[in-house]
Amino acid sequence: MARLCFIWVLVLFLFSGSVLSAVAEQTLDSAAEDRAKLLFSELRCVVCQNQSIRDSDADVAKDLRIIVREQITAGKTDREIRKFLVDRYGEFILLKPVFAWHTFILWAAPFLLIILAGVLIFRAGRKQSQVVEAKLSGEEEKEVARLLER
Repeated sequence: MARLCFIWVLVLFLFSGSVLSAVAEQTLDSAAEDRAKLLFSELRCVVCQNQSIRDSDADVAKDLRIIVREQITAGKTDREIRKFLVDRYGEFILLKPVFAWHTFILWAAPFLLIILAGVLIFRAGRKQSQVVEAKLSGEEEKEVARLLER
């Protein structure tokens, strides 16, 4: 009897997991699902790092897709959904970082590096063009002439 009860509980557990995962990834109507997929492609999977939740198979990505769909169903705008997720997971969740004062260095760094490289190249070029010819003393000229005659 105990064995039958254990098997019954095991079957229910396995069945409930498959039913929950099937329910979890239900889609919305076509317009809302398109909107959700666009949001999915803008959000980073926190496990996969540089992969969107649209492309990721991680459990966290599935949970995030569920959250986005729930937020869309609740009537939230895309901006509100992004804000909700940023408040919860930080700006790291956005595949494209926002342009703000605290991310200025992230956006400006490539331009600053190009300017710095240009300045360094310019200075190196000027140093090479400013090579001063050294005059040889009389003794040095005689020594060079003697060495060249050999």
